[in-house]
Amino acid sequence: MILVTGATGQLGMAVLQTLLANTPATQLAALVRDERKAAALQAQGVSIRVGDYGDPAALDRAMQGIEQVLLISGGGEEDALQGHYNVVDAAKRAGVQCLAYTSRALKDPKTLVNQLMVRHFDTEAYIEASGLPHILFRNILYMDVLPLFTGPNVLETGINLPAGQGKVTFALRSDMGEAIAKVLLERDFSTRTYHFTGSEAYSFDDVAAALTKAAGKEVTYMPVEAATFAAGMRQRGVPEVAIERTVGFITDIKHGQESEVSPDLATVLGRQPTSLVEGVKQLYKL
Repeated sequence: MILVTGATGQLGMAVLQTLLANTPATQLAALVRDERKAAALQAQGVSIRVGDYGDPAALDRAMQGIEQVLLISGGGEEDALQGHYNVVDAAKRAGVQCLAYTSRALKDPKTLVNQLMVRHFDTEAYIEASGLPHILFRNILYMDVLPLFTGPNVLETGINLPAGQGKVTFALRSDMGEAIAKVLLERDFSTRTYHFTGSEAYSFDDVAAALTKAAGKEVTYMPVEAATFAAGMRQRGVPEVAIERTVGFITDIKHGQESEVSPDLATVLGRQPTSLVEGVKQLYKL
């Protein structure tokens, strides 16, 4: 039986969509905070386990009868790292045969500006130390975040970011979810690492060109200074912590942290991941 944590989140749902299409729902369980949000999964026959990463007793109950656990990272929450540790500990107590974790494909964790990303590698180290057979999915930045970076009026304003000529091997969340599910369905409990990236690294000039092609209207990219970008966010009332994280994220892109190219995603999918132009059409509804 496979337990997917964070099951009602976007990546969790993408993973479960492929799992449900390829294995009986009776072989699947979902860890959720709010049972009401999992009503559709429950209706399909998925076993719903209620709890969160901060509740070890609930995690112990959720692990009963589970062979594989997919730990989907807890995002930007302050206690996310301890929550990850709690899931690993519960999996070990329950005798789970394999723990999978959604980490990040970043070139050099030691030189990251966005320190929030470091917790992924702290989690990896904790999993290694646990002795559990494990699978690490080091995922590149989701292509799905592009509209957040460019803003809703990008066709009028163009792209203005402090990313320089940094490149990202963007991949759609849906492609990653499909690939993660396919790996889990292999029931191979050997320890290994996948680097799930797109097949090509793209600069924001490339993103602008893709938008131009998809929209039939010229879109330009203008690199700006980080301080100017931060001041604009501040003017819009964005909280300081969000400004710091966003600028750190984009600075890491500028420094090439998100530019790794790996064939792993294409290999597992059995096809090339969605291209930038096709992804932009979907994401911006063009």
